[in-house]
Amino acid sequence: MPKLAAFPKAYLDELCINGKMSLKEWIELAATLDIDGLEFYTGIIDLKDPKKWGDYRKMVEDHKLEIPMMCCSPDFTHHDKAFREKQIDLEKGWIDMCAEFGGSYCRVLSGQRRPEISREDGLRYTADAINACIPHATECGVKLILENHYKDNYWTYPEFAQYIDIFCDLVDLIDSPQFGVNYDPSNTLIAGENPLELLDRIKHRVVTMHASDRYVAEGTLEDLRKEENVEGYASRMRHGEIGEGLNDYDKIFATLHDVGFNGWVSIEDGVDGMDQMHRSVAFLRNKFAQYWS
Repeated sequence: MPKLAAFPKAYLDELCINGKMSLKEWIELAATLDIDGLEFYTGIIDLKDPKKWGDYRKMVEDHKLEIPMMCCSPDFTHHDKAFREKQIDLEKGWIDMCAEFGGSYCRVLSGQRRPEISREDGLRYTADAINACIPHATECGVKLILENHYKDNYWTYPEFAQYIDIFCDLVDLIDSPQFGVNYDPSNTLIAGENPLELLDRIKHRVVTMHASDRYVAEGTLEDLRKEENVEGYASRMRHGEIGEGLNDYDKIFATLHDVGFNGWVSIEDGVDGMDQMHRSVAFLRNKFAQYWS
């Protein structure tokens, strides 16, 4: 049966920008959930000092939880080779962080969809960068997971590999047992595409998953696409309670079960409060029991 983790989606600014929430506070808050672990984000202020990583790992383990996944946002789609090499070095450092926390999965992304970057160059830059990180990940016992992402909270442009065809082309360029996919059905919705189509194409490469649900508060997904070059997230896109949005979790979990998926599912939820997060946890636990018991 899959294991369940939680990601502090609702508290990223407090944890990463203004410091209004400490990592200790998030750990204690998340420990009230019926979960098995926590997914950390590399931008959390309290993680900037490596000397404290052991303390935070102990805090989590004292609550009988794990830290299986590290959420990172490398940006490989830049014409400047020195820029890309710096991003590779950052990713290797995040792999080290993941290993220090006892984690097994460290996220990679393609990078921002800069207007001056062609499809060919973007695919080449990203595949070369990820392949450059794989030997280090192998040494650390960490698997790199490529997410079909929409946009990092603090990027200007959306993900280069946001759309299904480019994402699948990129996945096909990387052949390593230390590489897999972190599937996020909500991000495919935001691309105006079908999450089940993507899942069918990459289902055998999926090793972890982000669980959330999305809805468009105003207008349509096509309207959202017109706003995709704004900084941060387009205002009309909203996270909702899992099971109440546009994702068909029955078909998603049936497909994953059929291909033998048994990995971590990390919740990106709680933007409307912890009560919402608790309901989403209950929804996912029920679905796990339905499909994996």
